[in-house]
Amino acid sequence: MTASTINDRDDLISYLHVALALEHATIPPYLTAYYSIHSTTNSDAAHIIRVVAVEEMLHLTLVANVLNAIGGRPDLTRPGFVPSYPAYLPDGENDFTVDLRPLSPEAVETFCKIERPGRAPSADARLLPTPDSGRPVLAFSPTAEGMRFYSIGEFYAEIIEGLGKVAADDPKLFCGDPALQVGPEYFYSGGGSVIVVSDLDSACRALRFIAAQGEGLDSGIYDADGELAHYYRFRQLQLGRYYQVGDDPDTPSGPPLSVGWDDVYDVKVSVRLADFPPGSELARVARDFNAEYGAFLAVLTRAFNGRPGLLQDAVCDMFRLRDGFNRLVRNPLPGSDGLHAAPTFEIPTAVGASGETARAVTR
Repeated sequence: MTASTINDRDDLISYLHVALALEHATIPPYLTAYYSIHSTTNSDAAHIIRVVAVEEMLHLTLVANVLNAIGGRPDLTRPGFVPSYPAYLPDGENDFTVDLRPLSPEAVETFCKIERPGRAPSADARLLPTPDSGRPVLAFSPTAEGMRFYSIGEFYAEIIEGLGKVAADDPKLFCGDPALQVGPEYFYSGGGSVIVVSDLDSACRALRFIAAQGEGLDSGIYDADGELAHYYRFRQLQLGRYYQVGDDPDTPSGPPLSVGWDDVYDVKVSVRLADFPPGSELARVARDFNAEYGAFLAVLTRAFNGRPGLLQDAVCDMFRLRDGFNRLVRNPLPGSDGLHAAPTFEIPTAVGASGETARAVTR
């Protein structure tokens, strides 16, 4: 059997930092698809994507609570926290790129791949060699060089196993300041609630919830709270129907669901600042958006480091980014054959490191 890759508190902290980055890495792709939708169209698809994005914020909060409980410090502003898209996520035996795309069959297929349930055929197969692709692999082992995980579910299984192992050897593992915990009163969403972490049991419950809500690993189509797992929410967009209780995973029998794939702005896939005309107004809007997104991450970091009341502000901030999105996606990008502009999520280092923007420092 493969030896554990988690042997002490430092290893756990390293893994949880990767978990924060992994959970966040899904948010820009989901927001790009969401805001590419023409106003007043695709209400079903927009609702599904919006709910999943909010629940990814819940996952971030749960990981931060586990990290704080063992004496770590969540930091969403550190350089490199936001990946350079396209980026790789692990999924089964093959890798796929996660791009910033408009709502499209390709985007939904990627979302399903991100959230797809996946158990390794054996414990020995949980870890796989990292492909030599030159692109970042987001759910990798920070302690076993050159190794990635079979699936996101297996990544969390490794952390849960490591928590049990380290807790057995270190009775003071859960030494974090309880005041740093974000409680359920600070986060409201349709599916699930925040778990305050103080010991091994609550830490494992928090991480199992993340895996179940995303992939449906242990609960099938629905999670423990009776909510559809993210994978099956997205499958509805592919299959054209809503699920009902008792449905087979591949044959939902609920009301029909239609997607107008043409009712979106055809934005350039994974656009970069280098694609914008130098000195143009559109380039300025793109840079301003990136600074605003850096401020959003700074507010989240404050919320996870002793100011939990800011979490609701941060969730609202995520959707107050609409104005910046609209100023980009509604405009063709010169030199891109009619494709439209979109946010690039290239966060300025100065903003990411300190959060010193007008909106961030007023809170």
